[in-house]
Amino acid sequence: MIRPDLSGRTALVTGSSKGIGRALLLALAEAGASVAVHYHTSGDAAERAVEEARARGAPETTTVRGNVREPDAVDHMFDAVEKDIGPVDVLINNVGDFAPQHWEEISFETWNRVLETNLNGTYLCSKRALPAMREAGYGRIVNVGYAGSEKALVYPKNFPYFVAKTGVIMFTRMLANDTQGDGITVNAVSPYVVENSEEFPDELPRGRPASFDDVRQAVLFFLDEDSGYVSGENVEIDGGWIPERL
Repeated sequence: MIRPDLSGRTALVTGSSKGIGRALLLALAEAGASVAVHYHTSGDAAERAVEEARARGAPETTTVRGNVREPDAVDHMFDAVEKDIGPVDVLINNVGDFAPQHWEEISFETWNRVLETNLNGTYLCSKRALPAMREAGYGRIVNVGYAGSEKALVYPKNFPYFVAKTGVIMFTRMLANDTQGDGITVNAVSPYVVENSEEFPDELPRGRPASFDDVRQAVLFFLDEDSGYVSGENVEIDGGWIPERL
């Protein structure tokens, strides 16, 4: 079990009121970080996540609401976190959105929403976090991608999601290169099917979906102090799945 020491650090996990984001947030609380629970519409779930984070040992906690697609909302999110518990040292860009329909059935508004939430949200939050990280000479950014995004998936269903997640991996590598001398690492974890997925394929790698713990361990590796030379990497958490190209 990887257990980094995040004492004295402030962590923001986007989309952390439930699901993978909540599991990651609680892991950071256990590692000693002060944590900000981000949500957009799930306020009650965010309050419950804060209560559990406190029970897991987080020195300070807060909730922050905002739509990561909107630049002003992202600014307000970070302003609130900085005021309540301090500048963000650890950023997990987890929040995402789907469009499981065939691409021809997706409206332009849905297409934009999926791209903006997954890709633009990662860009906006990372850009907003960087000045404080650079000033501190320390920062950890972990982006959540999707297994197979580096293999140029071209499935007609959920296509804007694949486009966005491929962009997330490209952004991860660019930002890792651009922050080499700043004490900042930027990496990605890319799950396939996770335990809380709404749909499961007929055959799962190793006979099961990825657990929250599978994802958590990869993220904690990137946050460990001994992993400071690892940047620009993407760990696919897929049980050895090889996607078909259509």
